[in-house]
Amino acid sequence: MTKCKLEYIWLDGYQPTQSLRSKTKIVDDFSGKVEDAEQWSFDGSSTEQAPGGSSDCLLKPVYVCPDPARLGTGFLVMCEVLDHEGNPHRTNGRATIDDNDDDFWFGFEQEYTIWNPDTNKPVGFPVEGFPGPQGPYYCSVGHGKAVGREIVEEHLELCLAAGLNVEGINAEVMMGQWEFQIFAKGAALAGDQIWVARYLLERTAEKYDMSINWHCKPVQGDWNGSGMHANFSNTLLRTCGSKDVYDAVCQAFEPRIKSHIDVYGADNDQRLTGLHETQSIDKFSYGVSDRGASIRIPIVTVQKGWKGYLEDRRPASNADPYMVASAIITTVKSAKLPVGA
Repeated sequence: MTKCKLEYIWLDGYQPTQSLRSKTKIVDDFSGKVEDAEQWSFDGSSTEQAPGGSSDCLLKPVYVCPDPARLGTGFLVMCEVLDHEGNPHRTNGRATIDDNDDDFWFGFEQEYTIWNPDTNKPVGFPVEGFPGPQGPYYCSVGHGKAVGREIVEEHLELCLAAGLNVEGINAEVMMGQWEFQIFAKGAALAGDQIWVARYLLERTAEKYDMSINWHCKPVQGDWNGSGMHANFSNTLLRTCGSKDVYDAVCQAFEPRIKSHIDVYGADNDQRLTGLHETQSIDKFSYGVSDRGASIRIPIVTVQKGWKGYLEDRRPASNADPYMVASAIITTVKSAKLPVGA
């Protein structure tokens, strides 16, 4: 029988930002199907998810893909966390998503910074002082500009080999800052793939004695923060052909600023300042092609006769994509649409 390595991955209970945890289960002749991955358990008292006297938490597999970075046969198993009674744990953001029919499509733009633990700075930053100002690093090519590419390229190949729907990568505005984009039809699936991609990135960086900094403002001063822009649509937005409908959906977000910011990532006030292509954290705005707005209406949506998608630019790089998607879906469904829409 073929011995298969199943890497069970879950989110811990640390606050304000959850971390990834994982452990390996060896099984015989695994099919690769999520329904054939057994439920497992872990010590929740070691992950801030249970008291020591009743420490068992359950792992419910929800997404499986090949693990291309291991010898032999391996799979990555993304899991929801359940309490010992089998109910969604309070830290389980995936269970809050109201998208049973996968009507919502999400494309997340995940920014991150490759971090040098020896200097405690982004990779490429000098030991003393700073590199030259922003400008040449975005989508850059060449020595001294595109720093850390070996990690980025290896990560991309692993994601593609795992079957993740990565739609692109690029160097970002700050030196050592990069981005990958993942799209999925179904909010939960989009979150699953972002978390698996984050896991693969962390594991790849280990090989190079580097770490991944998910903080939304890793370097203070005149440097861009890191976001996880959420591009989203549902059947309504993809087919309505109505500016009035788009206005109504966007306007539904304005009275819900706090409920969104609460789940859009820790320390986001350091990033959402109104500078560096952001709107202020306590304000809401939307506009066509406006990267300084809370929500951008892409020009392609207008060109296609108001049939397309929206981009919420506020989620931080350290946000939980499950919670981001859950909040967006709830708000879109609350929109007061014009008569006949």
